[in-house]
Amino acid sequence: MWNSIPDGGPERLVALADGVFAIALTLLVLDFSVPPDLPSHEYTDALRELLPNLAAYALSVLVLGAFWRENRRILGYVRQVDGQLIGLSILGLGVAALLPFPTKLLAEYGREPESVAVYAATVAALGAADLAVVLLLARRPWLRGPAGPPEGFRLYVLDLAVTVVVFVASVPLALVYGPAAMWLWAAMAPIKVVIGRRSQKAR
Repeated sequence: MWNSIPDGGPERLVALADGVFAIALTLLVLDFSVPPDLPSHEYTDALRELLPNLAAYALSVLVLGAFWRENRRILGYVRQVDGQLIGLSILGLGVAALLPFPTKLLAEYGREPESVAVYAATVAALGAADLAVVLLLARRPWLRGPAGPPEGFRLYVLDLAVTVVVFVASVPLALVYGPAAMWLWAAMAPIKVVIGRRSQKAR
């Protein structure tokens, strides 16, 4: 087991996380373009061709927004960082910065099973990194602030675990059933709503 040596407060890590998520959100829109000087009928077709990009963009904005919120909440419990906490956080931020690539795959090749599987694997990795940070904080109370984790800490871990399990499970399903596997992501929503309400009551 590596030694945990506190290395200052979380302020720089919070600033880095905010910057990474902001850049990732910005990169999502770089592929939106319409050729200039198109006649009316071609212009309409060009707009129609952007619809898959818009759908993938909306999905990834929701994903990145949710994970940014979770990241801010997690780091809000941190009083001191150590090497492992920094490493796990940077790993998660690296995955967040990667999300525009599977988003593009989903937009341009959404009917291909591999595109759905790559997107699901990326989101699962992002959730796993956050979950690893939370579990590390649970095992190292000296890194947490005086308030510590909320009373509903187990529900909070469960919420992240649901995300990881659902997206991991959708990887093989995507390879077999293709885009239909994305319905599993939607089925996750009511579960997370119930967990969120119980977590609010536990605080």
